[in-house]
Amino acid sequence: MSSPTKDIAIIGCGVAGMTLALTLHARGIPCKIYEVRSTIYRTTGALILSPNALRILDKLGVYEDLEPKGFSFQKMIFKNNAHETTDEYYLGSKELFGYDCLRLYRRGLLDHLRFEINDAGIPVFYGAKFSHVVSETEDGVEFAFEDSTTKHCSLLIGTDGIHSTVRRCINPSARPVYAGMISINCAFPRSALRMPPEHPDYPLPVAVQSKPGTFIMAPQDGEGSTIFAGTVALYPEQDHAGWDELARDKAKLLSMFCKDKDAWPDIVQSAMEAVPEETVAIWPFYNVPRLSKWSSEQGRVVILGDAAHAVPPTAGQGASQALEDAYSFTIVLAEVAKGREWNKSLDAWEKMRNARVDGVKKLTQLLNKTTLPKEEREKLEMETWGSGVDQTWLYCRDLENDTEQCLKDAFGN
Repeated sequence: MSSPTKDIAIIGCGVAGMTLALTLHARGIPCKIYEVRSTIYRTTGALILSPNALRILDKLGVYEDLEPKGFSFQKMIFKNNAHETTDEYYLGSKELFGYDCLRLYRRGLLDHLRFEINDAGIPVFYGAKFSHVVSETEDGVEFAFEDSTTKHCSLLIGTDGIHSTVRRCINPSARPVYAGMISINCAFPRSALRMPPEHPDYPLPVAVQSKPGTFIMAPQDGEGSTIFAGTVALYPEQDHAGWDELARDKAKLLSMFCKDKDAWPDIVQSAMEAVPEETVAIWPFYNVPRLSKWSSEQGRVVILGDAAHAVPPTAGQGASQALEDAYSFTIVLAEVAKGREWNKSLDAWEKMRNARVDGVKKLTQLLNKTTLPKEEREKLEMETWGSGVDQTWLYCRDLENDTEQCLKDAFGN
């Protein structure tokens, strides 16, 4: 059996794929990336990087240059229509967790990681659309692209997102499950907000809870001059063409975004009035069903990130868990390179990561409930969350120790 670290192919040049490539490179493990999109593709929207993610980026030497490009903060404050604080939820804190939370444009993170990839000399092949696995043995994988060309590698890793093609090669029946709701979001100038005169210290980010639901506003650039706003709406599932049609119908989305405008406090109404129609977008909430295995029977095809465990963005852990996958998986590969048996190591890692993701999904489901309209929230049994919950389990994970320990437990040494 040849080593899985001999020649690694990564399908997907997103957060998980590029982080994996950088961590592999740092340990001297060769890899190549294959990306379906062209180099001119520009993604939209913003994301949250919590302390567990920033700790990884710091170890990779990326955080220091990345941090000024985003907006750092600690808490999401929950307010009611009377501007009273009803709860708070820590998304980061240097004092408590080592790092504040960082919110930044998704393209900013991807561009920065792409720069690091190029600087490291890691090969990236754009416009390469993965098709299927041709054959797999205990020594490697032959795989094909849609143009009928084939390649061979010792280990094929799919980081190709929630609608992963690589996942179908492992579990063809595993399909993303729609959660029944979409996020409608936009961006507008902070200067357009009418701050409550009686509350000059009104906080941002904020989640305003009212009868129609929850309306979130958060700065998303370094200066805090641009505000992201988003709310959740119940909506029937669409096929791919249907989602595309809805995404293009900006007038309809804006109307949905501003629904029940008079039921919101004036600060939210001012946000609704300030939205440039062209910025309105949607994010359908999908989950990937829990997979007991993230790898093929031979162990030479593996999926990471959203391909393995996509969750809605409510807890801000999508990118963070993808980073954890990539970083911890590289630790496993480094141990295998030292002589540990591959399949047993892979099985131990999968069980560790599945347990971790189970906790994140439970938290996400809990936070999803808080975004619903008041009448829907009142129908549900609400568990304790927010300021009463210890979040060190989420933000202060020692990935090196935990990964190495899970291997020691598996092998008895």
